[in-house]
Amino acid sequence: MAFYSNTDFEPDRSLGYLVRRVHQLGQAQLEPMFAEEGMTGTQWSALMCIWFERGSTCAELARDLNHDKGAMTRLVDTLEQRGWVTRVRDSDDRRVINLTLTDEGRAIGLRCKLRVIAYWNALLKDWDEGDAQTLIMLLQKLRGTMESATAEGAQA
Repeated sequence: MAFYSNTDFEPDRSLGYLVRRVHQLGQAQLEPMFAEEGMTGTQWSALMCIWFERGSTCAELARDLNHDKGAMTRLVDTLEQRGWVTRVRDSDDRRVINLTLTDEGRAIGLRCKLRVIAYWNALLKDWDEGDAQTLIMLLQKLRGTMESATAEGAQA
């Protein structure tokens, strides 16, 4: 049975619209916090990908952040110039260049992470903890479904 129909599909019930709008609103509020540290939200996201080991190469970061490989290389160039990451050639495969956070990269990443935590905690202060946990679980489930569909080449 299909969830949506032509009669009930509207922006306020569209998963795509709602997720995009929440992202847009969050980015608009968070971007000034990152700017105070001299970085962009995308740069912070890249630092966090490295921090949480979601990507250790430009290609892995590009995949995780859904970013163009060339643009990601330029972004990593900037992170390296600012002293936040280093590039280290892989000892097993010299073609691979791994990215690691510097102490300064960890420090700025942590400062921004604490600001992001404070932001989300302020937004969720009136939420029931169970509702917040349920929302996270459901978004993780949706992400998994979408990643599986992408891996299988499905387009519905």
